[in-house]
Order: sequence, then structure tokens, then C-alpha cells
Amino acid sequence: MSSTRTPTNADRSRPSTPVSRRGLVRMGTALGAMGLLATATPASAAGDAPDDNPALRKPILVGANPGLQLFDVSGSCTAYLSTWQVQWSTHGAGNALVLWRPDGVRVVGEDPNLALWLADHFVRHFPELDGLPWSTPRFHRSAVHVRLDLASGLYARGGGIDVRMTEVLDRRAFATDRFPLAGVDHSLSLVFAPCGRARALVDGRPQPGAITRGGTPDRPSSSAFLAAAEVWRA
Repeated sequence: MSSTRTPTNADRSRPSTPVSRRGLVRMGTALGAMGLLATATPASAAGDAPDDNPALRKPILVGANPGLQLFDVSGSCTAYLSTWQVQWSTHGAGNALVLWRPDGVRVVGEDPNLALWLADHFVRHFPELDGLPWSTPRFHRSAVHVRLDLASGLYARGGGIDVRMTEVLDRRAFATDRFPLAGVDHSLSLVFAPCGRARALVDGRPQPGAITRGGTPDRPSSSAFLAAAEVWRA
């Protein structure tokens, strides 16, 4: 909604090891973003328990989840912003923003049942936040407006948060059956699009830090990325 991912030509592979979303964010030649290894075998062939057949998993969320992570000059995370545009889920539909900063977690949306579920079930377990403190989210009831375009980028605002991402660098598909949330493997598929520019305002103030960019010209990576056509199954 912060570490390696190497896709095949089809760029849709299933890893044999758990996924690291940090890798997805910095997706380059090593498709480790979201932990993916392009040449890996299907999860079901990698020793899944008999009662955990990915083919039997049911959708729990359909939508989009762009992410933006900022870092200071020392490499420490100064902010992580997860934007959600949920078309359908087991907890309803709607838009939400989840903001992590060292001083706490802010969750914005019109439906607290949906917004807090997104924060607690998904965002708090994303590897982007590995090793960072997670405090009880503070919920702010507010409309969240999201405009997402794989051609031009993202604009989202609500509850004092304003985020923009532009300069889409690439678009590629991703799928895995081994994305762990709270130690439970989930299936995930999406279209990933790293962005070259981004900025976030919170209560009118620009957030400190900058995005990181890397990868190669053929497979660029960025800590500002769009994630569309996103389906989670569990």
C-alpha cells in the first residue's frame, strides 16, 4: 500500500522464497522487490503445507496501492506513504492513505473499518517498514481523492496529506504466491511502475528526505512506485 526481483521475459514469475516488498520498491536487475526471484519455481512446488494450496486462495482485495518512501542522507527512512484505491475487499471499498513517520502512524479515510484494516493487515507488515517502530494508528476521518494513471503518475490527497508521483519510468507485471503478511503467505499480482519524481506534503509542510533510484535503463527502480491492477488472495 521499505530490498531483489529478476523477472523472465514474460516478467510474471512465482518465487520459491518469501517475497520482499522492499525489493519491489528498488526493483532493478535483481527482482527482489517484493522478494521475487524470476527463475524460481511455483510456491506449490516449493514445499507448501498440504492445507495451503495457493490455487484455493480467495481474493481479499482488488484495487491499487502505490507507495512512496523517503530517505535522509544517512539512508534512514523519514516517511513511508501507502496510497490505497480499493475497488473491492472483504472490508469494503474506498480510498485511504496510511502515513508512517518516526513520530507515529496516521490513517486517513472515510471508513475506519477499511482504512485501519489496510494499515494493520497490510502496511505494518510491508518490508519497507522492517525494523521501524509501529505505533497505534491515529485515524482521521476524511474523504481521500486519488487520481492514478500508469501513463502520467499519481495525485492523492486527504486529511492533510498530499502526494504526487510523476515521470513513470517503466511498467511491468509481477505475481507471487509467497508474500508473507504477519507470517502468513498471501498471493499477490499487480502491475508495477517506478516513478522518477515524487513529493509529499503533510499539513502543508514538505516531508524531509528524498526518493532513491537505481536499477538499469532497461529495468529502472525507485522508492516511489505505482502498483495497479492489484489482487491479494489468502
